[in-house]
Amino acid sequence: MILLTFDVEDWFQVENFKTYIDFSAWDSLELRVESNTIKILDLLDSFPFRPRATFFVLGWIAKKLPDLILEIHKRGHEVASHGFNHHLCTHLSQQNLIDDLKSSKHLFENIINSKINGYRAPSFAVNDTVIEIIQQAGYTYDSSFNSFSGHGRYGTIDLSCATKKNAAYKINDNFYELPVSNIKIKKKVFPLGGGGYFRLFPFIFFKQGMKSVLKKDKAFVFYAHPWEFDPSQPRVEQASSGFKFRHYINLHKTETKLKSLINSFKNHRFATCSEYISFQQQRVFSTSAKSDEIQAL
Repeated sequence: MILLTFDVEDWFQVENFKTYIDFSAWDSLELRVESNTIKILDLLDSFPFRPRATFFVLGWIAKKLPDLILEIHKRGHEVASHGFNHHLCTHLSQQNLIDDLKSSKHLFENIINSKINGYRAPSFAVNDTVIEIIQQAGYTYDSSFNSFSGHGRYGTIDLSCATKKNAAYKINDNFYELPVSNIKIKKKVFPLGGGGYFRLFPFIFFKQGMKSVLKKDKAFVFYAHPWEFDPSQPRVEQASSGFKFRHYINLHKTETKLKSLINSFKNHRFATCSEYISFQQQRVFSTSAKSDEIQAL
């Protein structure tokens, strides 16, 4: 299975620009996330097999654009939470974090009148305490763990006691971790899941990496952002050259590359994160049932 996921935030909300764009300025800046998200939805609809995806949306966006959340839901995709204001989980107190998690979850559930199962932390900034709090807030899965250690904001969690089921980790009967896909060569992890790496790497390299991960895990978790489909977005000229490179590199290629990716793997099933978790649960149940039948013979 291929799990297409999109972190729905606007161009001015990314972590790399927080030093240059204060939160107090957000209301005065041009919103481009709606048209860019619709662009992604239309792209997915353009395929005859209609690949389904999961959209991890900021509560701030949902409050401004509730019709966009409904549109994602109506088109058959999964709505999940990306928190409320894109604050790093590891920078919040435990009480502020659980308030953030619950308020965004309740907002989305009120908009689409359906349960919200999943969460993804801004900048993949998680730790073991954060994961526990995500469970306490009522989510059934998290998709925040990025195993690439070369990025300063990515967090680490202890999965040594979890049961791995292909690409997912069963932490307990009611909660799963669904990490972003990376590729491991010998003992070193290289980033592959999407985002800037998808825009930077040659497509043939990314495609081969995906094939390798699919062979090993039977699933691939891909991620991107709506602003990555928008080469005409306003430029934050005061940002450092490094941050500008990361943000703007090959924006004009994202849409075409995603089309190529979907076409290249059209013989695979494209599912939402919740569908994948449900599939793993059913698979485990079926395997256990077959094992019981064999033992009874």
